[in-house]
Amino acid sequence: MSTSSLPLADRVAIVTGAAAGLGRAEAVALAERGADVVVTDLGDMTETIAQIEALGRRAVAVSGDISDWDLSDTLVETAVSTFGRLDIVVNNAGITRDGMLFSMSQKQWDDVLNVHARGHAALGRAAGAYWRELAKSTGGTTYGRIINTASEAALTGSAGQPNYAAAKSAIVSLTVAEARSLGKYGVTANAIAPRARTAMTAGVFGESDAEGFDPLDPACVARFVAYLASPRAGSVTGRTFVAYGAMVALVARPSIEHVFTAGGAAFDDDSLADAIDAYEAPAAPTLADELAALEIAAGLRS
Repeated sequence: MSTSSLPLADRVAIVTGAAAGLGRAEAVALAERGADVVVTDLGDMTETIAQIEALGRRAVAVSGDISDWDLSDTLVETAVSTFGRLDIVVNNAGITRDGMLFSMSQKQWDDVLNVHARGHAALGRAAGAYWRELAKSTGGTTYGRIINTASEAALTGSAGQPNYAAAKSAIVSLTVAEARSLGKYGVTANAIAPRARTAMTAGVFGESDAEGFDPLDPACVARFVAYLASPRAGSVTGRTFVAYGAMVALVARPSIEHVFTAGGAAFDDDSLADAIDAYEAPAAPTLADELAALEIAAGLRS
């Protein structure tokens, strides 16, 4: 039985991209709190399974490509047939195929959008259908948690990753749609934009040179994922968080900055151009500036 203040005893989770890195850390964090886990990836998941079972929890691996729409049905069916239920979905699997938009191939674009956007949507659909039917059969609500993986690239843009930024932006919007469509069944959906030192980010973060605590340790993000998966987070839904190290930043929802109105029934060409030309946007830090300031305040950078 888990002794954590975020107990997930006898809950069942699916974690994608769980062979290593962040996905493995997330699967282990859920198991540490009492969950049984279905893990999926294209890589070898032996070590992930071993770590989960060493905690006294059960795990099963399903190999496959998350961009395969039908794999998601298999994952949900495996969770239910093996462990009797499904409570948590952690969409983590991802790839990068970097390049500038003007030199990007269709395959680079499609590969990234398929794994990220289609993969997230497919598993959200399969799990959502399961939870909807479960809630309808009981005449009430059920317990469902979707944790999607976005990126700061979706929030601030990434010139060398237009495919990745687009896919992650789609995931942010998908998360809001899931929260709105599944909330009445007892399901929450949230997105995280994590920073973690993994094989996929090796070219960005490199090796740790920190002594002791490493703010880019995937376990830091995994702990927050465990919170979002827990009963304590039942009122948190449709939100996006930047998470790493000792920091979690809740990203504000989009808001209207300014409204331009026509003097008459509608704008003509000149009045529209004049109204927009006359507007001076208020000086404000960018989201990247705000995150940098938070990192300094949290002691994550100087």
